[in-house]
Amino acid sequence: GTIYHYRIKVENSLGISFSNDMSFITGLKDYENNYYHTIMIGSQIWMVENLRTTKFNDGTPIPNITSNAEWSTLVSPAYCWFNNNITENKDSYGALYNWYTVNNGNLCPAGWHVPSNTDWNTLLNTLGGASVAGGKMKETGTLHWIAPNSDATNESGFTAIPAGYRSYSDGAFFGKGDNSTWWSTTLNTSSGAGSVAVTSYNPYNALVVTNNKKYGESVRCIKDN
Repeated sequence: GTIYHYRIKVENSLGISFSNDMSFITGLKDYENNYYHTIMIGSQIWMVENLRTTKFNDGTPIPNITSNAEWSTLVSPAYCWFNNNITENKDSYGALYNWYTVNNGNLCPAGWHVPSNTDWNTLLNTLGGASVAGGKMKETGTLHWIAPNSDATNESGFTAIPAGYRSYSDGAFFGKGDNSTWWSTTLNTSSGAGSVAVTSYNPYNALVVTNNKKYGESVRCIKDN
């Protein structure tokens, strides 16, 4: 997540000249050494993949809850893999976390944080507003999204993929292939917190919603200012 600025030096018989300022951004690793690409969108730097750590950034393990009944009643940090299948989901889709994990404050690598509603709205406004940002955030093609996914351009480089979610009411899994939902740290009600969703059935929109804190959702980290 470090930004490096550089110029190219050219020296010849005509003298010495330098290119304009250029830059690149390094990726980063979480506590478990999972690697993430990063991208600058406007003034923000985002992870390009969903978070997949199973530990907080101080090394404390996050409980992996596979039981549907236990998930739906839990009011403490937890994570899972979609359909409890790590092989099919970890590398491509990342983990699903409840909001109590997000609210812990140290889920993302040091120097990064789970975005607030303000962070999310800054991103959506940079991409032209919530009514058009969804298509600009979505990965193109049908490797992960259900066909035809013709609205997706991924011109932002955010590369949203449909990791699905876990229900708060019964712990069941839904939406893989047509739904990307990420947590916000913003608390909206006693039982609900902010989320942003990009879906196949609202092809261009990025929906800013309030979801029950027991939902299992994806996480994208954003670099601290």
